[in-house]
Amino acid sequence: MPRRDDHRTPYVPNAGPHPWRRYVAIGDSFTEGVGDPEPDAPNGFRGWADRVAEVLSQQVDDFAYANLAIRGRLIGQIVTEQVEPALALKPDLITFSAGGNDVIRPNGDPDAIAQLFEDAVVRLTGGGATLVVFTGIDTNFTPVFRGIRGKVAIYNENIRAIADKYDCIVADQWALKEVQDMRFFDDDRLHYNALGHHEVARMVLRALNVSNDLQPMQPDPLPNRTWREARAVDLVWAREYLVPWVLRRLRHQSSGDNVTAKRPDPLPVVTLAPGRDAAAPRGEQV
Repeated sequence: MPRRDDHRTPYVPNAGPHPWRRYVAIGDSFTEGVGDPEPDAPNGFRGWADRVAEVLSQQVDDFAYANLAIRGRLIGQIVTEQVEPALALKPDLITFSAGGNDVIRPNGDPDAIAQLFEDAVVRLTGGGATLVVFTGIDTNFTPVFRGIRGKVAIYNENIRAIADKYDCIVADQWALKEVQDMRFFDDDRLHYNALGHHEVARMVLRALNVSNDLQPMQPDPLPNRTWREARAVDLVWAREYLVPWVLRRLRHQSSGDNVTAKRPDPLPVVTLAPGRDAAAPRGEQV
């Protein structure tokens, strides 16, 4: 298991292979990979964590990866259901993203959420594993979530303070300007699509200072739509995604009900799309 001084950052030259052999990802739909469909994956999704694991596994022997993340989970559920199982797997690298589903709720308190986050960080760092935590994305570009930008900013400052206190690596989505564009998001306007997950994977690997061949992607130009056509698209989105989301809240249901972790055990990694991400130049979608 790597010592704390083995932590990689973007500011330390990467003179050799990375030190990690067992990676465990915990979180919600963001970490589960929702929005990045892959028929061969256990849950039908690939996602940034799978992409990171694929790169890490290619550089060292005896690498294993588990993903305990489940869509729809609030931070309290993630802490209760995933932290101890993650620690039981004896990882030397953990990625922990939580709180997004709490922040977007009307009564979400970024300070109270951060307290739960810090309690989890204390437990996750107790065994000496390298811990990567995530800030939330800058929502100013999207009308759907622009109103919570201030709450996200407060939560991010709490995350950065916690990361500094406990020697965590910060994967900074707020600074990831490439994905602040709806073309990097799924049709639900909430989850990243394949392009978005690809860019997050590149960002995480930069934060870990792990060399890789993943190339930046550029989506196709936005289609030209009249005002009437754009409103028709908005209505379809509201009917297919917004209304079901509201109904689930009213019924106290979750998109993750009856969903289990896609990789509950640390297993060797099979690259699901060999060469596809590394070879695609700008202008081609993943």
